[in-house]
Amino acid sequence: MAHRGLLPFGRLVKESSPLSGSFRTIFSPRPLSLRSQNLPTKLNVRHASSTRETSATSRLVNFFYGTTLIFGLGIVYFYVTDTRASVHKWIAIPVLRYVYPDPEEAHHAGNRALKALWDIGLHPRERGDPDAAQDLAVEVLGHTLRNPIATSAGIDKGADIPDPLLAIGPAIIEVGGATPQPQPGNDKPRVFRLTSQNAMINRYGLNSEGADHVAMRLRQRVREFAHSLGLGHDAAAEKAVLDGAAGVPPGSLTAGKLLAVNIAKNKSTPGDDVQAVTDDYVYCVNRLAPYADILVVNVSSPNTPGLRTLQQSDTLKRILTGVVHAANSVDRKSKPAVMVKVSPDEDTDAQIAGICAAVWASGVDGIIVGNTTNQRPKPLPYLRDYSPVEEQHLLEHGGFSGPHLFNRTVALVKRYKALLEEQPEDIDGPQRSRSALEVEAEKLRASINQSEETKLQEPPIPGTVVETPKDSTVQEETQKAKAELEQQNTSERDRLQSILDVLDRLPAKDTFEQTTKPKAIFATGGITNGQQAAEVLDAGADVAMVYTALVYGGVGTISRIKDELRATKRT
Repeated sequence: MAHRGLLPFGRLVKESSPLSGSFRTIFSPRPLSLRSQNLPTKLNVRHASSTRETSATSRLVNFFYGTTLIFGLGIVYFYVTDTRASVHKWIAIPVLRYVYPDPEEAHHAGNRALKALWDIGLHPRERGDPDAAQDLAVEVLGHTLRNPIATSAGIDKGADIPDPLLAIGPAIIEVGGATPQPQPGNDKPRVFRLTSQNAMINRYGLNSEGADHVAMRLRQRVREFAHSLGLGHDAAAEKAVLDGAAGVPPGSLTAGKLLAVNIAKNKSTPGDDVQAVTDDYVYCVNRLAPYADILVVNVSSPNTPGLRTLQQSDTLKRILTGVVHAANSVDRKSKPAVMVKVSPDEDTDAQIAGICAAVWASGVDGIIVGNTTNQRPKPLPYLRDYSPVEEQHLLEHGGFSGPHLFNRTVALVKRYKALLEEQPEDIDGPQRSRSALEVEAEKLRASINQSEETKLQEPPIPGTVVETPKDSTVQEETQKAKAELEQQNTSERDRLQSILDVLDRLPAKDTFEQTTKPKAIFATGGITNGQQAAEVLDAGADVAMVYTALVYGGVGTISRIKDELRATKRT
């Protein structure tokens, strides 16, 4: 028997085999009816329609996924590049510490990351321009700054990342310190974390690539800025920007912000050779002053032998006078301000008075109060105790920095403010030299007038007679003598008049009196939050500077401090 199964396109037949007695299945085509012949066409149409529907669905799904991905990446981009994102403090900083146990290596890695992110436009920055309301604006050194917060030297020693640092919110950044010639600094390891107390110890020893190398970076930065404005990329374009053609400070290249450059002597320069030390600072000024809004004379690092001895009044006066003269000679329409950075350890009345006397006498524009200290403060009770490893770090030589210095910073600011508020009467500096110049001018005028009167009342030349001589030889000698005398008088009058012209071009007396206004005071040391910034500003500082808090808090520290400072002002 055969069992037959019908198929649309043929028939399936099962037949027995006479040889094996088994069944085999065969496919036997069958004629298709007209209706059955149309079936493939309908199936093809249905299949094509289904394919189009599937393709459309697939495109819709892909669009949805793509849009979601782009939107998600956009959210991540805006979040990660905002300084207020907590990821910078709670993820970036711990990761750096974990990957780089040595704090110096972690520092370098962080700077490299900031530079790389800046180059591709993914750097952290303050979003929303919170300073636009000008609620924190301050007048400092003749500039209106967007806020009173700054970063201290040491974060960017070689001027590698001034723009990324400006982008995270401070109104002033301090790069350096730079020394005249390159020097490696002290042996490694030279930086030690005290994480439990948010503090650190360093003995870098002013490691520097040298003033020329730092100047090269700053010059390139100015030229790139000039190129972005369509001014070109040559020396002429650079000079135009430095002379104010862009309408921004020539150092920061950013409206409402300033760039300070910290300078110091080389370790190999003998500290007791004041002229050699002054030459070191002047060398740095000549190279770096064109690209700085503020020059900071560093005489307070504890890690360079003999440096702090330069804070003695007479020595400091000579150094600062040389720096001020060099800064005023820079080939730029606006001259950089000059400040001196003083140690928190020189805190006796005599030391502070001597420093202030040198500041007034030399004509510098202000001081930065504070640096690291050689002391080892007790642990702060509201933080964790030192770990055994950190207890060992405390025995290391170097400067201590951290929140422990805050109270000392406030106290020093108050003391310096009292002495820098008004120039003492017994200190004769460039600000009080106008009266002496005026006296000298009067003497010169009298000398010129006397010269004129002498000419009108000239006595006969010795050996001659008043009457016209009959001897032609005597007449010639007389005329020659008169000509020589006239030439001498003319030369002397011209010399005196040229000096008088210079004196007349000096600022008026009231302008000189205006320069006796209080010196600017920047405070650094232990400032970690907005409340402390407000306190140090209330004590008399014009600017609050941050260093260690930034190391532990990440790039969002400046924004946080400013937000807290605003909240303090509202209460």
